[in-house]
Amino acid sequence: MLQSRSFVKKTKKGKVLKVVREHYLRDDIYSGSPLDPECDQDAAKLSASAPHYLIVDTNIVLQQMDFLEHQAVTDVIIMSVVLDEVKHRNQSIYQRLRTLCASDTKRFFVFANENHKETYIKQDPGESPNDRNDRAIRVGTAWYAQRLPQMKIYLLTNDADNRRKALGEQLDAMSVQAYAKLRTDTPELLDLVAQFGAQDLMDDPMAVDGHSSAPVANSGNQRRAKRKRVYDEHRPMSDIQNGIKSGTYHQGALRVSRFNPFEGWVGSESVGQDILISGRIDMNRALDGDVVAVELLPESQWRGASAHLPQADAESTTGVEEEDGDDPEGGHIAQVAPGEHLDDALPQNGASGNARPTGKVVGIIKRNWRTRGYCGSLQPQEERGGLGAQGVLFCPVERRFPKIRLQTRQAATLMDKRMVVVIDSWQADSMYPAGHYVRTLGVIGDKETETEVLLIENDINTSPFSPSVHACVPPLPWSVTQADLGDPNREDLRHLPICSVDPPGCKDIDDALHVRQLPSGNLELGVHIADVTNFLLPMTAMDDEASIRATTCYLVQRRIDMLPKPLTEDICSLRSNVERLAFSAIWEMTQDGQVLHVRFTKSVIKSQAALTYAEAQSRIDDERLHDTLSTNLRTMNRIAKILRKQRTARGALTLASPEVKFEIDTETHDPLDVGMYQVKEANHMVEEMMLLANITVADHILKHFPAQALLRRHPVPPPRQFEPLLKAAVAAGVSINPETSLTLAASLDEAVRPEDSYFNKLIRIMATRCMTQAVYFGSGEVDPPDYLHYGLAAPLYTHFTSPIRR
Repeated sequence: MLQSRSFVKKTKKGKVLKVVREHYLRDDIYSGSPLDPECDQDAAKLSASAPHYLIVDTNIVLQQMDFLEHQAVTDVIIMSVVLDEVKHRNQSIYQRLRTLCASDTKRFFVFANENHKETYIKQDPGESPNDRNDRAIRVGTAWYAQRLPQMKIYLLTNDADNRRKALGEQLDAMSVQAYAKLRTDTPELLDLVAQFGAQDLMDDPMAVDGHSSAPVANSGNQRRAKRKRVYDEHRPMSDIQNGIKSGTYHQGALRVSRFNPFEGWVGSESVGQDILISGRIDMNRALDGDVVAVELLPESQWRGASAHLPQADAESTTGVEEEDGDDPEGGHIAQVAPGEHLDDALPQNGASGNARPTGKVVGIIKRNWRTRGYCGSLQPQEERGGLGAQGVLFCPVERRFPKIRLQTRQAATLMDKRMVVVIDSWQADSMYPAGHYVRTLGVIGDKETETEVLLIENDINTSPFSPSVHACVPPLPWSVTQADLGDPNREDLRHLPICSVDPPGCKDIDDALHVRQLPSGNLELGVHIADVTNFLLPMTAMDDEASIRATTCYLVQRRIDMLPKPLTEDICSLRSNVERLAFSAIWEMTQDGQVLHVRFTKSVIKSQAALTYAEAQSRIDDERLHDTLSTNLRTMNRIAKILRKQRTARGALTLASPEVKFEIDTETHDPLDVGMYQVKEANHMVEEMMLLANITVADHILKHFPAQALLRRHPVPPPRQFEPLLKAAVAAGVSINPETSLTLAASLDEAVRPEDSYFNKLIRIMATRCMTQAVYFGSGEVDPPDYLHYGLAAPLYTHFTSPIRR
C-alpha cells in the first residue's frame, strides 16, 4: 500500500517548496513472537515463556534507560516511531538502546509500526506530533494485544494523559514505578526508577519558554508546595537568547575548581576573561561542564578567587531532612566556603586588587550531566527502622560535584559500598540534586573496586569487544603472505638490522629502529611503525569502535586496549624474529645529524631484537660489546643527542612530569614497592627518533594535503597562565622569563639551588601546569603561524607513531 506525505519547507534563499514523499505500507511485518503463528519462528526474538511483553513510549526510553538495562527487564517491544524519536533527541541514549536491541539475552524487538498497514496512522488536524506519536504507540499496543491474546501486554508510560487514554481504550497501561512495584521478584528495580520534576522543564532541550512535552511527576507536589525556594528559577530560553544578544548575559561552560567546589569559572569571549562564580547559590544548580548563561554582578561585588581551601565539613550533613521541610530556606548552603570570610578576598579600600569579573548563573543552556553516572558512596547516617525506601545523601568521589539525594531500600547494605548514581533533576527548592541508584561496584577500599571507580570517572570504556569487532581481525596464527611480499607498494626490509626498545613487559610493540652506514659514509636511519591500517579498514565495526575508544589506557596492573588483543599483541606487534608489516620512514643523513633525504614506504620487516630500555642502555654503556646491535644503538644514541641539542637550541622545553613505578606481586597483583621511574639515555634516544618521524611526516602530508592534513599543535600559553609560576619564582628568589619558549627554557635551566637538588624539578613541574593542552587540527582550520607546537619548538607536528594505541 502506498501513502504519500507532504509538507512545505523554506530554502535558504527564502523560497517555499512543497515536498511530497512516498510512504510504503506492508502487511508482512510480523510481531517477533513465537506465539504468533504467522511469524517466522526462526526470526522470532521475543520469548514464548515470558510472563508478559512490555511496550514503552519515548520518554521511558529517554529517562529510564538504567531501568531498561537491568537484566530483569526483558521481552520489550520498541516501536519504530520510538526508535526514530530517540535517535533524533539523544544520540547517547539511542546507541544504548541499539545495544539492547542487539542483545540476545535482553530480547528487545523493534516493530516497524510506521510501515505496517494496520498500525500506521496519519496525524489528525490540530494534533501535535507528540500526541500523534503517543497515539501510534497505543495503536501498536492494541495490535499486539489483539494479535497475541494469550500474552499480557503492558504499555509503560509516565505521561498521565497517555495512560488515561490507553486505559480508556482497554489497554493495560501503567507508570514505570507502578510496574517496578509489581516486580516483587526484583525489588531493586524501584531504586533504578528515575524521578523527574517540574523544575527541569526549563532545562529540557524540547522546552519552549518553560513548556515541555515531557511528563511531569506529580508525587510529592503538595509537600514541595510548603517548602521555600533555595535557588532562583532559571530564566526561559527565549530570555536567555535575548539577553546574550543584548550583552546582558554571557554564555560559556562552567568549570568548577577541583580543590574548592564552591568556586567555578565561566570562560566568556564577550567579557574577554573568565568570570568567577563564587558559592553554590550563584552557581544556581549548574554542574561542572554545563553550558550556562551568566549575569555579571555589580562591580562593587566583584572579588578574587578564594585563598583558602574549604573545610572538610563544608557541606552540611543535613539535606535529607530538608526533604521533610526541616531546613526549607537552605540556610546551610554556603555562599562561600564555610570557615572563610568573604571580606578576606575582597579588595581593600576600593582598590582593584585581585578582584575579577564575578557573576551568577541565571540559566542553563545545555546540561552535561553524565549519562554514565557518578561514582561515590553514601554519607554515613543513623540507621532508621522500617523496610521501605529512605532518603540518603550520596557523596561523589569527584569533589567538583554536589551531593545527590537518593531514595533507596538498600541503605544499610550500600553503606560500605562504592556505587554509581545518575542525576535526574534539581529543583529550585532542594539543596541537592535528586538521582537514582544504578549499580554497586564493590566494597570501599577494595583494589578492583577503586580501579573500576577510576575508569568510570575518566569515562574509559572497559566493555569487551563485540563479535562484529572480532570478526574484523584475521584469524590466528597469522603470518606475512606471498601477496604481501609481492605488493609493488611494499618494500622488503627484512635484511635490515632492526630492533625495538620498549618498557619491560611491553607486548604492543608498534615501533622499531635501525641505522646503518652507507657506502658514501653517510648514515641511513629508519623508523618503522606497525602498519595497523592494513588490518583496520575504514567503515568497519572495528574502525567505529576504535574511533569511540580513541586510545589505549594504561594502568599499573592492566591495559585497556583500543583494538582487540590479537591485533595489538600479535598481528601488529613488531616482535623479534617475526615477519611483520610496517610503514617505514627512512632518512639519509650525515654523521653529524644533518638530514639529506627522506623517503616513506610500506614495508615488511623482521626485528632482530625486542629490548627493554635497561637492556638497550647496558649495551650502549658497555664499550666491550662490538656486535652490530650494540654498535648501532650507540650510533642512534649519538644522533639522538645531536637532534635533542638542535631542538633545545630552537627553544624546546624540558618539563618535569614525575612518574612513579610499582613493583607488583606476580600472583596477587598487589604492590610490593614504589619508586621514581628512572629515565635513561635509551628513553631519550627512542623519544628523539619518534619526534623526528612525526615532524618529518607532518611536513610531508602538509605538502601533499595542504587543506586537510591532520596535524597537532600546542598553542602558546596566555600570559595569565604563568602567574602562579612567576609568583612562586619571585618568592623563591629566582627569575622566570616566559616571553618565548626559548627564554622560558633558558630561565628554567638557570633556576637552581646548589643545596637543593629537587628545586629545579619542582620549578619544571610548576611550569608544566602552566601549559595549554595540545590539540589535533586540520591544516585548513587555522592560520599557518598557529601550526606551531610550542613545547617542542616545532613549526609542524603530527602523530604518525603509536597507531596501535591511538
